[in-house]
Amino acid sequence: MRSVDTNVLVRLLTRDDEAQRHAAETFVSSGAWVSHLVLAETTWVLRSVYERSPRDIALAIERLLDHQRIVIDQPDVVRDALDGFRGRPMIGFSDWLMLAQARKAGHLPLGTFDRHLGGLDGAERLTSSRS
Repeated sequence: MRSVDTNVLVRLLTRDDEAQRHAAETFVSSGAWVSHLVLAETTWVLRSVYERSPRDIALAIERLLDHQRIVIDQPDVVRDALDGFRGRPMIGFSDWLMLAQARKAGHLPLGTFDRHLGGLDGAERLTSSRS
C-alpha cells in the first residue's frame, strides 16, 4: 500500500488549494497508509499554521480514522490518544499519541519533563537537580 506525507493529509483536511486537494484525493483513491509521525505532524500544522482548535483537530483525526481509503497505523492506539486528547486538549495530541504507543508496547512509565504530561497515568515527571 502507498503512504502519504504530512502535506498530503493537510491538503485533504484543509482543502485550501484546489489543485493539490485534487491530486491528494486521486493519490489516496486506491488506498494510502498514514504513519503516527505523519499524523502527529499533521496535527501540529493544523494547530500552529492553520490555528485550528483542539475540537477541530479531534474531528480531523476522526475523519481520517473513518476514511474509506486511508489506513492509519495502529488505529486502536490513535483512538486511545484521541480519547485522551478530547478529555484534556491542553496536552497536545502528539503527547497523547506517545503515551498511547508506550502503553500498548508495555514500556511504561513514559519519562517526561512536561508537568502536564507527567501527571497522566502511565507517565512519570522527571525532575532535574542543578547545583
